[in-house]
Amino acid sequence: MTQAYDYDLIVIGSGPSGRRASVQASKFGKSVLVIDRHGQMGGVSVHTGTIPSKTLRETVLNLTGWRERGIYGINYRVKQHIDAQDLGRRVGKTLSDKVDVLEHQFARNGITLMYGSARFRDPHTLEVTDAQGDVQHVTGKSIVIAVGSEPHRPDHIPFDGTCVIDSDGMVKLDKIPRSLVVIGAGVIGIEYATIFSALDVRVTVVDQRDHILDFIDRETVQEFVHQLRERGVNFRLGCTLDSIIMEAGQPVAILDGGRRVRGDLLLYTGGRQGATADLNLAAADLTADSRGRLKVDPDSFQTDVSHIYATGDVIGFPALASTSMEQGRIAACHACGYPVPPAPTYFPYGIYSVPEISTVGLTEEEAQQKKLPYETGIARFRETSRGQIMGETAGFLKIIVCLQTHKLLGVHIVGEAATELIHIGQAVLNFGGSFEYFIEATFNYPTFAEAYKIAALDVWNRMTPRQDGEPPAIAPEALSPERGAEGAAV
Repeated sequence: MTQAYDYDLIVIGSGPSGRRASVQASKFGKSVLVIDRHGQMGGVSVHTGTIPSKTLRETVLNLTGWRERGIYGINYRVKQHIDAQDLGRRVGKTLSDKVDVLEHQFARNGITLMYGSARFRDPHTLEVTDAQGDVQHVTGKSIVIAVGSEPHRPDHIPFDGTCVIDSDGMVKLDKIPRSLVVIGAGVIGIEYATIFSALDVRVTVVDQRDHILDFIDRETVQEFVHQLRERGVNFRLGCTLDSIIMEAGQPVAILDGGRRVRGDLLLYTGGRQGATADLNLAAADLTADSRGRLKVDPDSFQTDVSHIYATGDVIGFPALASTSMEQGRIAACHACGYPVPPAPTYFPYGIYSVPEISTVGLTEEEAQQKKLPYETGIARFRETSRGQIMGETAGFLKIIVCLQTHKLLGVHIVGEAATELIHIGQAVLNFGGSFEYFIEATFNYPTFAEAYKIAALDVWNRMTPRQDGEPPAIAPEALSPERGAEGAAV
């Protein structure tokens, strides 16, 4: 006899991956329950992570007049005196609007939403305790764990919520500090360091590694760091944090070797861990690692228990909202018995710092490790008409091209609109296109997208000419079968 369950699919968490999984399952006509321990839906992404941090960034850029300083000078301001209330007002409005949209989406798709803390009673049963302490039990044929992550808070760091905080506290500040010390030069630390630097806060970044953002193309990071040093951001790299003490009401970071770094506010960003501690995973025959993360099959996102899936930050890298959504969709399709096509080979990575960084495909270092014959082309934003109109004096778009096939291998951007521009390169890369596409394409003028054409022409100029002095011939593999040799424009 087939066992009856309350729901076809139960999703624990309403962040990006949980939402996408629940909506996808509802489209298949399945009964879906979403459980969230917070009083509003949206998860970490909406309330303490992606949306508030990016809203904070946009607010700072707007109120400071950052984008216009290249035209009107470094002293230009839209608002002369900016306080924490100015920042919080826009963040609050954005989050409220986002929650309204999500609630409407759930209602439109017939998804049941339950607020409370969930824990496993057995592999198919969850115990849900609401804010009043009332308990109810629900069963699901399949379950998706999409609980997200939380800041890693080591015991030796004296968090007080005022002077020493984690990343969750950065969107809840009562006042803007005059100086900020950031421990940890990962994505989160760098984003907040550069956002507050744009507010003219004195920022010092401390990290035990000798280089920041090691997964990003090295030349791109060098350009990024140069821009930050130019505006006064201090880096203390290769330095290990020994302790944090308070002196005269200020936190002081004591580094190995005795160096002391003082600031009005200290942000500790030591990574994140899966929020699985309260799920009673043992009752579902599951075990998390030391950082609370779950191991899954990369194609289906099934855990070791076949009907239980895990998606989003709780499974670790890449921990992006964009990839988490796709993971949720794939998990729901698999749980509901619907096939899904394989995911694209390349997905973009965006860092919402000031300036932005975005990347897709191979870095130059990876191309070297693979021993691929390659060439690079760079377009500096100051060379584009759009960049000149906007007063851009820094930033570039870099492409990496295979010399044998002429195919695009990677795109790396630092500067204004990097996280938007990257999708052009992403499309060409995933479709196996050649760099000649950028040469032959017509882009709106003036736009930053022109940088792709400039970078492609830079590659063309760098390629070794033939013995007769003519430019190198286009490789046959780079031509689409529809166009043929006659259709290739040089």
